[in-house]
Amino acid sequence: MVKKYSQLYLDTRKALLQTEDMASAGMLARNLLCYASGKTQEQILADRELYASEEIEIKLQELTKRTVAGEPLAYILGEWEFYGLKLTVDPHVLIPRDDTCAVTTLAIQKGLFLDKDPRILDLCTGSGCIGLAVASRVKDARVTLADISKEALAVAKKNIVRNHLSGRVTCITADALGKPSAFLGKFDMIVSNPPYITTEEMEELPGSVKDFEPRLALHGGDDGLDFYRAIAQNYAHALKPGGYLAFEFGMGQGDAVCSILEGNGYTILERTRDYNDRERAVIARFGRKED
Repeated sequence: MVKKYSQLYLDTRKALLQTEDMASAGMLARNLLCYASGKTQEQILADRELYASEEIEIKLQELTKRTVAGEPLAYILGEWEFYGLKLTVDPHVLIPRDDTCAVTTLAIQKGLFLDKDPRILDLCTGSGCIGLAVASRVKDARVTLADISKEALAVAKKNIVRNHLSGRVTCITADALGKPSAFLGKFDMIVSNPPYITTEEMEELPGSVKDFEPRLALHGGDDGLDFYRAIAQNYAHALKPGGYLAFEFGMGQGDAVCSILEGNGYTILERTRDYNDRERAVIARFGRKED
């Protein structure tokens, strides 16, 4: 028997309470109902006393089962919002998180004061979220999105087109653990959210992360710092004199990451926190201190 939209919402929320609290279950139920029906939340509210089709009900039940099984909402919807941009996501890339706004904001703030037409590299780009956010705010920036994963770059390319940034943003394959190819040229700034989860922490990740998000984008070696060592040392060769390097890092890694930077000839300019007041990002200059 077909049901009203209001009843579908209530049934979905009840099913999600198996794994979620009331607030999360309600949010997920609204998003899943919108996705299953093709309606906005405003339309669902207006149509709450109308009957939905059997097709919508079946689709909603399938989506609910996937959610209860732990699959992240972003992968179910196939998109996520970051820094005001709508981004395509799939299991080949990390889901953009609010944590990453910290390093993105650092990069944007510095990018706005770089010389005209700055070249900026987003290394370990994944979905392209950081580089695309920078390109959307720094209007003359030429941004390169780089990743070792061809599947991730395929997603990033979709997001370039989706956000109408093809004129200033390109993609390239690059290994963050190796030395950059000379054909990359020199950049005014490199920004990176590299893998930083330790080997021990990898086993303790929640199922929604460990079972669905790409290990390649998560595991940073035994101490979580392999990528910071490699990038700080090797990618200095891809920076212009006095160029900038901005990193996101995990909880408690700030001192170690800054030590790596300083040991490779960088001067720390700013360390900053995320929305949860956890230290999350740093920007440094290669070479001498700023005048």
